[in-house]
Amino acid sequence: MEYAQTLCNKLCSINEGGYFLNPKNEKVIQAVIVEDELSSRNNLKNLLAQYAKDIEIVGEAESIDDAVTTFKGLAKQPDVAFLDINLSDGLVFSLLNKLRPFQFEIIFVTAFEEYAVKACEYSSIGYILKPIDPDALKEAIDRIPKNGKNQIEKRLEIFNSHYNNPNVFSKMSIAAVDGIYFVNITDIIRFEAEDNYTHIFLQTGEKITASKTIKAYEELLASYNFYRVHKRHVINLNCMKKYLKGDGNIVIMEDDTHIEVSRRRRASFLEKLRDLQEGN
Repeated sequence: MEYAQTLCNKLCSINEGGYFLNPKNEKVIQAVIVEDELSSRNNLKNLLAQYAKDIEIVGEAESIDDAVTTFKGLAKQPDVAFLDINLSDGLVFSLLNKLRPFQFEIIFVTAFEEYAVKACEYSSIGYILKPIDPDALKEAIDRIPKNGKNQIEKRLEIFNSHYNNPNVFSKMSIAAVDGIYFVNITDIIRFEAEDNYTHIFLQTGEKITASKTIKAYEELLASYNFYRVHKRHVINLNCMKKYLKGDGNIVIMEDDTHIEVSRRRRASFLEKLRDLQEGN
């Protein structure tokens, strides 16, 4: 009997509705859903039950006031909150202001809104676009920091800065393999790809390894004088020291790194340099 109970404890976790299998004995991630549309809430719950069996829904709400009551009624803060940005009684940011201080991770669930998506990228805050793609949902959950040191309020400040002033920004959050870094955009000299990771080199000499592809950074910073000169390299054009056109088409960066401009990208790179010289 004792053996059977021990085995059950390893295989199962208690939920309000009874037992659910947890065969890998993984840590259960407690979650709250804040979404004003019942159909959207139910859809998310169904997807989580199907694709994220380690997620336990401990609360749900349809409005800001309802959410405040839900959060305050919990014995402890959840690990993550799935939040719709536009609720029936206002923006979800007013809810977050009422809940401060908090440590739970945030994953925004929203219809496509360019400024919100960009702000999430700059701040390393998770987001899922409606209609929800299961792969995007799993990816957002996989990116939840495992060490509990998510610095979420500082990341939220960066999000708010970009969301409210999308054309003016100076700092971004980088989710690295060893933690979360906050860097000034102008301090980034270059990005270098290695498989699905990206090494980021700063003016300080520091190197950060991020769990994001170089293509993501190329797209994120393309309009801010960052340019992909090679399949493995994105450079800050403001940090170029010299371009050796007749000697292998090499760019020398401020950290004295020599980077080859690939043949395929050479013409567009030279055109970009001409635009910079002309102030375009």
